[in-house]
Amino acid sequence: MAESPITPREKDFAAWYQDVVLQGDMAEPAEIVKGCMVIKPNGYAVWEVLQRALDDRFKATGHQNIYLPLLIPQSFLKKEAEHVAGFAPELAVVTMAGGKVLEEPYVIRPTSETIVGHFFAKWIKSYRDLPVLINQWANVVRWELRTRMFLRTTEFLWQEGHTAHSSHEEAVQETLRMLDVYAEVAEDVMAMPVIKGAKTQAEKFAGALRSYSIEAMMQNGLALQAGTSHDLGQNFGKAFNVQFQTNEGKLDFVWQTSWGASTRLIGGLIMTHSDDKGLVLPPKVAPQKGVLVPIFRKDEERAQVMERATQLARDLGAHVDTRDGLTPGAKFFHWERRGVPVVFELGPRDVTSGNIVMKRRDTGTKEVVPQAEVAGKFAALLETIQKDLYTRAKQRLKDKTVLANSLDEVKSILNDVTAEKGGGKFVMVHLKDDPQNDAKIKEFKASVRNIPSVDEYDGAGKCILTGETVDRRVVIAKAY
Repeated sequence: MAESPITPREKDFAAWYQDVVLQGDMAEPAEIVKGCMVIKPNGYAVWEVLQRALDDRFKATGHQNIYLPLLIPQSFLKKEAEHVAGFAPELAVVTMAGGKVLEEPYVIRPTSETIVGHFFAKWIKSYRDLPVLINQWANVVRWELRTRMFLRTTEFLWQEGHTAHSSHEEAVQETLRMLDVYAEVAEDVMAMPVIKGAKTQAEKFAGALRSYSIEAMMQNGLALQAGTSHDLGQNFGKAFNVQFQTNEGKLDFVWQTSWGASTRLIGGLIMTHSDDKGLVLPPKVAPQKGVLVPIFRKDEERAQVMERATQLARDLGAHVDTRDGLTPGAKFFHWERRGVPVVFELGPRDVTSGNIVMKRRDTGTKEVVPQAEVAGKFAALLETIQKDLYTRAKQRLKDKTVLANSLDEVKSILNDVTAEKGGGKFVMVHLKDDPQNDAKIKEFKASVRNIPSVDEYDGAGKCILTGETVDRRVVIAKAY
């Protein structure tokens, strides 16, 4: 038997991930451009499903899509000091265009808060103009030193929402509402359980008052930040002089938010569900939910099998694999690596008996089903697969989350595993939100992922570093 093209997870998780991406035909490195990738049709189709799931929810909550320039005057970033300091190492700057050195360089968009501020100042004059609720689907560039397809690339695709409000209370409500949207898509569409919470002050977005995130656990126990939502306060409003006349006739600066999720969601999807055979996709995110493989040995069997296969596939909304020159086994292997949730087998005996074989991708189990019942069985199986994938991921999160009550315990848990081979943990600790405390955790090559919105543990306790009382435990983990 030929050796599998996919490295086992237990042997090398990073190599396994790379193999699944390549063998699943999701993406490949764009070796001609440093740190970039080519998203192939199978990968882009997944992104389109996620786009649709998010975009429908954005529009349902009153947001409209716009598009802003890719190039941002360098002076814009300098107007908000904390913001420019946070992004400086990652910026790509255009200094020459049209054969001439530019009077002012342009920064290739790393995010759009600054250019949004400029246009908000033009569009907003009165409380009647508020709130402004916009979203942009775009590409951004951040010059990364170490890249990995979907998880961290120099250029990536994302959406970034930007809103302006007349009060801080309304802005905070918007920030948390969009965090809920991200969590809903992650859990209900991607079958990927997440922990919602506030980032620490050391980990917040540069220029924000407060940042919030959803954190997901990958199969190896590492964390993945899957979406962020930021309460920007009036920082950018003041930097770009975005003022409005209140209903009392006074001038005030707007309160802003921004929020984003990117193609790294696809990386999270892969590392949450896939196995050593290749990609596993939850039905709600799978571009193709079912494929029918016709099986015949003789030419006289072909017409009969293909006719029935075509009829059944039409009823099921499934794709028929009609490729010549490939054995049924090669076809099964092809669709298995690409994560199609259900594959059907139909041969001459099945045509005669009125049955069809239905195989789950996630468990590999087969079921012989009467053709007359297969449409209903297929729909029910897709729901079961979606639910089971979430349940397994939720159980993993529970099993790999542990409590610690001292710094030594944290260190022991984080260092007593080889996380890249599957031994990572989420460590729940009482820790004060202080940059010095974050720095201490980073000595173990870990970070405070967030302070959970919902306390599922033991409430208040003493900070393991300062002894001060904090109201709940934080999530500490090694992360992508």
